[in-house]
Amino acid sequence: MSTYLPTIKQLQYLVALHEHGHFGRAAEASFVSQSTLSAGIRELETLLGVTLVERSRRVVRFTPLGDKVVAKAHVLLREAEDLSALVQASGKPLSGELRMSVIPTIAPFLLPRILPRLRKERPALKLFLREETSADAIESLHHGRADCVLLALPFPTGDVDYEHIADDRLFVAFPEDKPRDPPASVPASMIDEGHLLLLEDGHCLKEHALAACNRPELNASATMIGTSLHTLVQMVDNGLGMTMLPEMALDAGILENTNVLARPLKEEKASREIALVWRKNSPRSDEFRLLAQELRAG
Repeated sequence: MSTYLPTIKQLQYLVALHEHGHFGRAAEASFVSQSTLSAGIRELETLLGVTLVERSRRVVRFTPLGDKVVAKAHVLLREAEDLSALVQASGKPLSGELRMSVIPTIAPFLLPRILPRLRKERPALKLFLREETSADAIESLHHGRADCVLLALPFPTGDVDYEHIADDRLFVAFPEDKPRDPPASVPASMIDEGHLLLLEDGHCLKEHALAACNRPELNASATMIGTSLHTLVQMVDNGLGMTMLPEMALDAGILENTNVLARPLKEEKASREIALVWRKNSPRSDEFRLLAQELRAG
């Protein structure tokens, strides 16, 4: 049996390099110099007696064994995070560091309303926020880069626990003169498939909107996409088409200073579920449930 065990820091350097594919970016993400990160990985390889990374001037390529070591490193780092969380959870609830990933169609609309109160009422909580698409956020959760994720369901999350935060209705947004007599609510059949503007792939709101409409042809016909809800609103305001927006964005004033109208989507499942999710059996589960209560109160 080997008497040498990799350090947590060495494994963190290795995982960072695998994630970023570049020594400089990995070092920046790890808050160390490039030489420190490179030396840590070389020391790991030397003491294990194997090559984990093939280096060249332009390419960083992991060996097959290196990929397997990275996969195992993710598990070990997550367990180390859980060990630290176990100790932290024994103290005052909602105190210390907490890393939360939030998807872009929630972060700018919900967080400004909640964070000031959370900072005031929970001054011991150091909340580190990271805005990511749903898929990236869930990957961060399972790899230990995030402690919890605020996102919209339904979405494939893997083995997690979660707390319901709110139901967020979907609205159809269109230029104020189209149609001239807008109805109180808009059935999916009225959406012009040739003028529907959607978010780019990777945003779960796009899939929620299409699923609510139950019209598969809309996805194929949507020729214009936006990178954010604010971009979509500007496109609609300039007469380029119509889009769908969540109620929380309307409540946050996304249509202010525009000539865009919004009406509820008149369909059976015209909403998404906002939820806080975390790794199943996390030692901080009670703390996350308390955080969910705070989010609901906002």
